[in-house]
Amino acid sequence: MAPLDLPRSPIEELGEEALNDRAWRPRLFDATDEEDAGLLRAIRDTGLARRVHDRLEDQVRQLARTRHPQVGAEDPRLTRYIEEILDGRNMADYGRWVWFPWLAELTRILPREEFRELRTDRNRYKITFDEQLALSGRRIGVIGLSVGNAAAVTLAQEGVGGSFRIADFDRIELSNLNRLRAGVHQLGLDKTVLTARQMAEIDPYLDITVHPHGIGPDNLDEFLLHGGPLDLLVEECDDLYVKVAVRERARSCGIPVVMETNDRGMLDIERFDLDPDRPIFHGLLGNVRAEDLRGLPPKDKVPFVLALLDERQLSTRMAASLPEIEQTISSWPQLASGAALGGAVVTDASRRILLGEEVASGRLYVDPLNESRDRFLYGEPAPAPQPFDVAPEAGTGPSLPDEPSATGIHHP
Repeated sequence: MAPLDLPRSPIEELGEEALNDRAWRPRLFDATDEEDAGLLRAIRDTGLARRVHDRLEDQVRQLARTRHPQVGAEDPRLTRYIEEILDGRNMADYGRWVWFPWLAELTRILPREEFRELRTDRNRYKITFDEQLALSGRRIGVIGLSVGNAAAVTLAQEGVGGSFRIADFDRIELSNLNRLRAGVHQLGLDKTVLTARQMAEIDPYLDITVHPHGIGPDNLDEFLLHGGPLDLLVEECDDLYVKVAVRERARSCGIPVVMETNDRGMLDIERFDLDPDRPIFHGLLGNVRAEDLRGLPPKDKVPFVLALLDERQLSTRMAASLPEIEQTISSWPQLASGAALGGAVVTDASRRILLGEEVASGRLYVDPLNESRDRFLYGEPAPAPQPFDVAPEAGTGPSLPDEPSATGIHHP
């Protein structure tokens, strides 16, 4: 007789997640919910949680102070402001517990809206409250998770996007650690899993979907459109066919595409949302279609790569590297500094596009140290300033611009 396939209990499922090397999705629990409270007790009692991290009281206190920045840490009014946040609830019942199975850790955090308000508080006024709220409702896709990992994690840190789809077929190898934020204990881990974990540890409330087999003809529409079309696509993969195919489909769907190449800070922006007839890659590939590139051996792709990157603009070292691919080096070189820079410029461009700023299609280079010397300030040290008397105007308050968004400031 075949053994009975009995249903697993919720705590057994959590235990299996803790043993799953590919687990990446956190679980959220509400201590005021009877079923959730029972699972929380079971996680503690069975030893699934090797650590319980509860700093909620500090978070509530900090939230009160950010809402009332004139109030000091010892100000007696702070107690009243904390009570306003709790709104009659006990501290023990406030917030949410997060179970990170890959860490075997329980952590208590603020409810979602308050969590995001406090976590992004230091963004203001570079990003206003209203802008941050709008960004949290955006859907972003990231294909390719080397520079794409830096971009996805930086987008999550900055609060740009609330729903993410990330794709890469590859796993972490030792040679990836020259640019990928990972450790030797994570070798063999899916790049999608690594990235999703890093993002979830920053904001457990993020909606993340992983595509661990990469992107191809069979799942391209699902990636771009399922659950609503992406608001923006970050494309960072190595496959020339996929690079062209995703742009062809993104153009037909009106999805803007951003890409950074890890060489001279080259940033591409293609506003297919504003210009649906724009040729992909700014016309650098002519009339080439994705199907024309499918299955080409690497040596036959080199002319297309040179055209796409504009060989006249490549760094000297990158240009010298391309003929050596699969000869003396396994693939094109990438650096940690380039990946970090790429994550930063992609996030900056993405934020501006999603907020409706005037960001045009085109290509630019963020390569300051390669520019001419006359663009440097203080190449020669400035002379010491002469002693001076304090002008009467210095005793008056400065004239400051209006607040960026008066409606976005929280005044309880």
